[in-house]
Amino acid sequence: MTIHKEGYKTIAYSTIVFGIINLASFYFLSPSAPYVSLLLFIVTLGLLLFLVSFFRIPKRNHTIQENVIVAPADGKVVVIEEVQADEYFTDRRIQVSIFMSPLNVHVNRNPVSGEVLYSQYHKGKYLVAWHPKSSTENERHSVVYRSTSGKEILVKQIAGALAKRIVNYLQPGMQVKQTEEMGFIKLGSRVDILLPLDAKINVKIGDKPQGGVTVIATL
Repeated sequence: MTIHKEGYKTIAYSTIVFGIINLASFYFLSPSAPYVSLLLFIVTLGLLLFLVSFFRIPKRNHTIQENVIVAPADGKVVVIEEVQADEYFTDRRIQVSIFMSPLNVHVNRNPVSGEVLYSQYHKGKYLVAWHPKSSTENERHSVVYRSTSGKEILVKQIAGALAKRIVNYLQPGMQVKQTEEMGFIKLGSRVDILLPLDAKINVKIGDKPQGGVTVIATL
């Protein structure tokens, strides 16, 4: 396991705060209230370990295969439905949505190899990530890929009630490889994938895909 670069500053600052709080607790609180000082140490250590865990990148054997859509994120499948596309596309699409809790790995990965046709950030609200309107009203970043097979798909990184920062590394015209990093979302959030209607969906509601590993659809 390694730590994602987006977490370096956050973890460094948090470690400094952790040290200051517990040094102060040791010198000023521990002599008169040792159990309170110990409890404070345990709570702050737990929060620091949570932050380290949040920015983790586990070692995995990624799935590299043409004509398949690999999960762009860890989480839980909460939506599989036919929808009218409201961005870039004008046709109907199959939407697969993956909800990412704060405990999930939050690295987002390219679901296919190919060319980036579109990459656009949208300001918005911070509704809870499972809210039906979060796909269209929340802060989000949308990317359209043309896969090596010629099929086009759209991936939305969507902020949730806690997620206040979406990071995306892609620009139109880039050639990308399947399972390489596309971005990162801090704290709870959601990723939507809009697929052609003839895509064969390989997951169901409630499944827990692994980003870069689980095949969610075939084209």
